[in-house]
Amino acid sequence: MSHDPHPAPPRAPGHVLGAPVVRREGREKVTGSARYAFEQAPQDCAYAWPVPATIARGHVTAVHTADALALPGVLAVLTYENAPRLEPPDDPTLAVLQDTAVPHRGWFVALAVAETIEGARAAADAVRVGYETLDHDVVLTADHPGLYIPKEANGGHAGARERGDFDTAYAGALITVDATYRLTPLHNHPMEPHASTAWWTEGRLTVRDSSQGSTPVRNDLAAAFGLPRHAVTVISEHVGGGFGSKGTARPQVVLAAMAARHTGRPVKLALPRRQMAAVVGHRAPTIQRVRLGAGADGVITALAHEVTTSTSTIKEFVEQAAVPARTMYTSPNSRTVHHVVALDVPSPSWMRAPGEAPGMYALESAIDELAVLLDIDPVDLRLRNEPGTEPDTGRPFSSRGLARCLREGADRFGWRPRDPRPGVRHEGDLLIGTGVAAATYPVLIMPSSAQAHAAADGSFHIRLNATDIGTGARTVLAQIAAAALDVPEERVHLAIGRSDLPDASLAGGSSGTASWGWAVHKACAALGERLREHEGPLPAEGLTADADTGDEVAAGSPYARHAFGAQFAEVQVDTVTGEVRVRRMLGMYAAGRILNSRTARSQFIGGMTMGIGMALTEASTVDPVFGDFAECDLASYHVPSCADVRAIEAHWLDEEDRHLNPMGSKGIGEIGIVGAAAAIANAVRHATGVRLRDLPLTPDALLPHLP
Repeated sequence: MSHDPHPAPPRAPGHVLGAPVVRREGREKVTGSARYAFEQAPQDCAYAWPVPATIARGHVTAVHTADALALPGVLAVLTYENAPRLEPPDDPTLAVLQDTAVPHRGWFVALAVAETIEGARAAADAVRVGYETLDHDVVLTADHPGLYIPKEANGGHAGARERGDFDTAYAGALITVDATYRLTPLHNHPMEPHASTAWWTEGRLTVRDSSQGSTPVRNDLAAAFGLPRHAVTVISEHVGGGFGSKGTARPQVVLAAMAARHTGRPVKLALPRRQMAAVVGHRAPTIQRVRLGAGADGVITALAHEVTTSTSTIKEFVEQAAVPARTMYTSPNSRTVHHVVALDVPSPSWMRAPGEAPGMYALESAIDELAVLLDIDPVDLRLRNEPGTEPDTGRPFSSRGLARCLREGADRFGWRPRDPRPGVRHEGDLLIGTGVAAATYPVLIMPSSAQAHAAADGSFHIRLNATDIGTGARTVLAQIAAAALDVPEERVHLAIGRSDLPDASLAGGSSGTASWGWAVHKACAALGERLREHEGPLPAEGLTADADTGDEVAAGSPYARHAFGAQFAEVQVDTVTGEVRVRRMLGMYAAGRILNSRTARSQFIGGMTMGIGMALTEASTVDPVFGDFAECDLASYHVPSCADVRAIEAHWLDEEDRHLNPMGSKGIGEIGIVGAAAAIANAVRHATGVRLRDLPLTPDALLPHLP
């Protein structure tokens, strides 16, 4: 008999895992009583406003602050000459105001501090900076002489992988696809900007920060200011979105702490939205060449995915866009390579589903192109290329629900019967088409710790430094605890979002619930054992159990663990205006056990909506002369509005996978975006007969090709 490493937790009366429990913080958010990082009000608080560099590369030669300091209410102007000295950080983007170097436009060169936010902004405008300008290089090209293959791409993935003999297999293939897809830089743009409120008390630093993980922010601040970690407290109680851009400490938290130390007063700093694009990370541009070789039966015999992207000169970050091709389809002969060049641009970083979102757009578009050449239904082609094990590693999948997602999603969407001929469905000036794409995202689990406490009054208290970035983490973790303790969910109280709680991983990589939930389940299981062993009433101080999952996570898994999905889209293309509208969209997902159907559906739909933006509206360009992003606010960087999301559905399989964690859950925060853009682009090709490979599909790009 096989041993089940993660037996399912007991089901609590009335609150089984999966129930659509209402978000715990929902009322506070809709009534405005939830307080975010910039909404705290320490006594005698001052305000700060940054001064960004106006050159693309060079050095500061002088900072003239006299006019700024003469303004009413101005307390200080920090520059490289008077700012507190920092220990060299592991992340060079945090080394602000430490020297004269300007690695890219928008790099902060001064910070104004005043009694009011208006005074701080006026002071920043009054600062005059002199520069020595150096030549700069900001444009990514496929043949850039500085390209190299990195040792690793984001996530620790090998920069290049080769299996079999791709060149020979591709040359001998009956049917081939050779296509190049381009994506511009993309920006996260959370509704709440990056903001921090910092103050010092007897050598201790306290910060309220808009962050996806206050533990790593605390660690970075302690290292930068030469403090023991216990002397720094970072609080991230409510966070208004991040999508990856708040996954690491950003310059504003360091600047706020520096200004508070310099002035001896609490200081608030919220980054102006127009400055965010240069300092909080972005999705790097990619040029992706995909080559597929197949026989008449559609089975892929050769697959190459070669990615060209850029990073900055101060920090290497390589979007791992070729990695999904190592997981998705039968590919005995495979080449997956990343090429990167360091440019004088802001440092790229995580953006929702980094790697998978751009990589799967290219791969799933190429699969659709192969289906057209072979005259095989795109759903059937994907089913014909289902691998028995993970192609890149040979490991068995812990579960792989892609085939079921494709079949059940097609049934729900009404995919069949589908006329494969392009441009044949008309409604007046509108062309109608449908498209499909697959999606995948890895199961990531990070070490975390938690404490569970049974109080004498019958309540239960869970403590861990998880962060709720708007996903409903508070609610789901309470459900996990209630199920593990076999008690109603309303008896569970949760403390999260502070670095002085038991350490937990950040909210990123769709790993939060799986990582934190495992620690919560383990702590509650230990507490339950103590309660069963205890005789008589609980002592006044109650009973407590602590747990961490370091050993379990370090042990790894012999299985390839991934979530999968299939996304279907129907679009209309206006032949007069070139506008594309998504009429309806459906996602079908296999993501382990869904722990809260209400918050899960919200996550899936949110990701799909972000995919609509990726496909149709979101774009950013680097000005080759000035070295900055031309689209740096929500007036010029267009995200989908409610009118752009007409009918969108999210469904999932009842997938049981006992090789994940005690809850049997996979991450759901990012897989919704992964295949969305490709499904829409494939639908546009079906509607028009025109294959445009560069995103976004804006009217100006489509109009020249329309009848």
